[in-house]
Amino acid sequence: MALVELPTPKVGLIEQVPEPIKFILNWGRQYSLWVFNFGLACCAIEFIATSMSRHDFIRLGVIPFAPGPRQADLMVVSGTVTDKMAPAVQRLYAQMPDPKYVISFGACSNCGGPYWDSYCVTKGVDQLVPVDVYVPGCPPRPEALLHGIVKLQEKIAGEYRNPKTARPGATRAAGLPTGHGA
Repeated sequence: MALVELPTPKVGLIEQVPEPIKFILNWGRQYSLWVFNFGLACCAIEFIATSMSRHDFIRLGVIPFAPGPRQADLMVVSGTVTDKMAPAVQRLYAQMPDPKYVISFGACSNCGGPYWDSYCVTKGVDQLVPVDVYVPGCPPRPEALLHGIVKLQEKIAGEYRNPKTARPGATRAAGLPTGHGA
């Protein structure tokens, strides 16, 4: 008995939905982001500070600490990604349901940071998974992550309006101080 490979089912047909419904879907998606934090170093502490009462990103519709990648919409990669950790990042990203978003938080996850010339450091998480928003800094302040989340929400609000620009590229969250000393 030969095994027959079934076609992969499509999850949603957003292209066939009328424009007002797309607006509602995007609105719901942008204000109910379940976050999976992939914290690897000091930037992970700043992520935790952003989720606490002083900065409180829950008011923006971001629910911190999803039970796992299968329940998450947003992965925040914060810290130095080593070549040994790269398969784990890719595996966890693959487990996330569509639509999925990634924020690269901090200089180390953006481009390797001060360890860019090390033999074992991945030169940016964008070499492993598609990144939607880059938040610069070493370490970035919690306000910078809040700004990056707002930029991601703006990007989600405009998603699927034109099928040719469904994922137009990454956004850089700029305009905020990047370190505690700034």
